[in-house]
Amino acid sequence: MHHERFPGLRRRGFLAATSGAAALALVGCSGGTDDKAAGASGSPRRGGRLRAAFAGGGASETLDPHLGNLFADVARSKALFDKLADYGADLSARPRLAEKWESNKTLDRWQVTLREATFHDGSPVTAKDVLYSYRRIADPEQAFRAKASLEPIDLDASRATGARSIEFVLKRPTAEFPNVLAAFGAYIVPENATEFDDKPIGSGPFRFVSFAPGRSAVFRRNDAYWDGAPLLDEVEFVVADEESARVNALLGGQVEYAHELNPTTARAHEGRGQIEIVRLRNGAMQAFCMKTDRAPFDDKRVREAFFLIADRKELVDGALSGAGEIGNDLFGKGYEYYAADLPQRTQDLDRARSLLEQAGAEKLKVSLDTSAVAAGFAEAAGIFRDQAAKAGVTIDVRMGGKDSYWSDILDGGTLCCYRSGAMPIESHISQRLLTDSTTNATKWQHKDFDGLYQQAQSIRDKAERAAVYERMQRRLYAEGGFLIWGFADWIIGTARTVKGVETKAPANTLDWASFDKVWLA
Repeated sequence: MHHERFPGLRRRGFLAATSGAAALALVGCSGGTDDKAAGASGSPRRGGRLRAAFAGGGASETLDPHLGNLFADVARSKALFDKLADYGADLSARPRLAEKWESNKTLDRWQVTLREATFHDGSPVTAKDVLYSYRRIADPEQAFRAKASLEPIDLDASRATGARSIEFVLKRPTAEFPNVLAAFGAYIVPENATEFDDKPIGSGPFRFVSFAPGRSAVFRRNDAYWDGAPLLDEVEFVVADEESARVNALLGGQVEYAHELNPTTARAHEGRGQIEIVRLRNGAMQAFCMKTDRAPFDDKRVREAFFLIADRKELVDGALSGAGEIGNDLFGKGYEYYAADLPQRTQDLDRARSLLEQAGAEKLKVSLDTSAVAAGFAEAAGIFRDQAAKAGVTIDVRMGGKDSYWSDILDGGTLCCYRSGAMPIESHISQRLLTDSTTNATKWQHKDFDGLYQQAQSIRDKAERAAVYERMQRRLYAEGGFLIWGFADWIIGTARTVKGVETKAPANTLDWASFDKVWLA
């Protein structure tokens, strides 16, 4: 799920899972006898259990929605729990448990009204539950995922103004406060809830049945769900760490949904009629990260030269097997506020050589850190090495280990392979590009840029705010540290009986890995 925590793949995960799920196999994709005619005609019908295979986290897995880092964690959490808001396909915030929100004139107080919803035990979701959940996440003694995202809220001053209304007091003006409500991991749990692995209580579309960490989790339809009862009777999340194990399980009828397939697999099976391949566009940013605080990338002419060395189509075709779109050195292609009017950058080796010469770096040698931690990283490094050689740059590709790669590259080295899942452009800026950002991998630290971000957060008018974001992106386009060469498709495989899977939802958004609107034909 998180761009720095893509799990390794192990075949044993699925073998363990199938041993626990074998007794369930016969009911896997069969529904009840009701609605069979509807299923045959292609319209939604109720019934059946869908088995979904994800890479997992082994025996340390938990159903605590505030702790999850892996895609499997998030998929399970969104089946059991709800957030106040979530992200649409364009990464704008959409209301969920929050029915509406409204700010004061200075954007530092927000009134949030909850919709009428209940937890699985029948108790109503209240303002006290929300404040408890956020205060739990913000606990300085804990390492909950959404802690940094909730930082703008003064939780000591925030209060319930009614059973279903909360006044959030903020530490500073925050025009994009709905993004905070939609933050990854900001799920609402009942007041005083602390244990989640035995019988978690949420307000989501499915209720807890069973959980075996590192193996499987089974959840049953919540008929009282505020957004409408799911069509499926049950959903089972099965751990299958290796991509080959997920594919073989799908082909063998042991699961009906396989998450995160690679482009080679998709190409081999697409259009063959045995399984369906679903491509979620713009799912993962692919980039080279240049450290702007150290030589040679402390010279913006060198950074611009590297922008012009990249042949983006060759990188997409070679590293992603063509399963993606070229980038333009800006995050969030197709997302809200994306500066789409900037000219598409293309390879210009003559201009790159000229810039390097001006910078006194015409015989530049630099190391490029990469790893097998993510699909396409090693291939992208090799392709870019060859492209750079044409501009007189010698790149030494250094292969790093999977376990330490993400932590190492945040501080070490000068150039590295990088990728990120979907998030709002505002969040990308605040978490990665401000002087005090905790994951500032490019070491981009400019007080005037910080000031533009604060200015944007103080503007009520959306069009005026968008103009400031465009100005910031123009600066990054000209001299930033992210060489964003592509956006990879996120690829999912399903059985042909699976219907209703959303095809326009990048990973990490509302409709990705949501099974409440899915059915089995």
